[in-house]
Amino acid sequence: MSRLLHVADGPYAPPVPAHELTVTAADGARIHVEVHGPENAPAVVLAHGWCCSTAFWAAQIRALAVDHRVVAYDQRGHGRSPANPAYGTEPLADDLEAVLEATLAPGERAVIAGHSMGGMTLMAAAARPAVREHVAAALLCSTGSARLVASATVVPMRAGRVRTWLTRRILGSRAPLGPVTPLARRILKYGTMGPGSAPEMVDACARIVHSCPSRVRHGWSQVLDLLDLDDVVGELRMPVEVVVGTADRLTPPVHARALAAALPDCVGLTELPGLGHMTPVEAPDLVTGKIRALAATYIPSARGERAVPVEESA
Repeated sequence: MSRLLHVADGPYAPPVPAHELTVTAADGARIHVEVHGPENAPAVVLAHGWCCSTAFWAAQIRALAVDHRVVAYDQRGHGRSPANPAYGTEPLADDLEAVLEATLAPGERAVIAGHSMGGMTLMAAAARPAVREHVAAALLCSTGSARLVASATVVPMRAGRVRTWLTRRILGSRAPLGPVTPLARRILKYGTMGPGSAPEMVDACARIVHSCPSRVRHGWSQVLDLLDLDDVVGELRMPVEVVVGTADRLTPPVHARALAAALPDCVGLTELPGLGHMTPVEAPDLVTGKIRALAATYIPSARGERAVPVEESA
C-alpha cells in the first residue's frame, strides 16, 4: 500500500545526481533538472513521458553517467516540477528549450532521448533555435505524432467510434489512482507493459505513475487526445532513431512506422517483440545502448577536454 514515489533499491532506483537546478521556462513555469556524470563528458538529455518523472530513466542514467553528462528533467507538473495552468505542446517545447539553454554551453551538441510525451515534446520543439543549435541526434521511444486515442488498443475491441470513446474516458479519467496494490500493478501492466515484464519493472513503473497528481494526469491527457504534430515531424532534421514495442497499447507500432517514414533522416526503426509502452524500463540495456551509440556517432569529442569524474569536480 506504499505511496513511495519510486523504488528505493535495485536497477530502477534513481541514482543521486551530481547536482540539481531549477530552470524557468518562457511563461514562468519552474522545471526541476538533474545532472549526472562527468562535467565535461558528451551530453545526453532525457525527456520522460506522461505521468512519469526523472525516475523513469533510472537505468539509463545509472549506465550512461559513467562516461556521459546526463541531463534529466521533470515535465511541468510531473515529479518535482510544480504544476502550471498552461497545458499544450508549445509549453512543452518552451520547457525543453529552457532546459537545453540552461544546461548546455553555446554550440554544445547533445543526444536527446524522448519517451512517449517526451518524444512529442521534441517534435513540438523541432524548429526552436535551441534544438537546432544543441541536438546532434535523437532517440524516439514509444511515441507518436497524432491520432493517439483512436489508435490505442487499451480497450480490447475493434477500432471505431465506440472504442475511441471508451479509450478517451479511460485515459482522461480524473479519478485518483490510489496506492500501489497488487491489483493496481496488474492494471498498469496490462495497459502499459508487455506480458513478460518482470515484477520489478512493473513495480517501478507503478510507483512512478501513481505519484502523478490526478489533475496533472487529466490535464495532459486532454493535450494527448488532441495531439497533431504531423506537420512538424519533418522539422526534426537531425539523425533520429525510433524504438517501439510490438505489444504497445498506447502508441502501437503504426505510429513508429509513420514517424520513420516522415523523418528526414531516420537512422533506424526497431520493433521489440512482446514489449509494451515502457520500453526504457522493459528493455533498459537496448535503449541505453542506442543512446550511447548515437552519442558516439554524432557528438564531437567532449569539447576537446578530458572528462572529469564527479568526485574530482565536487
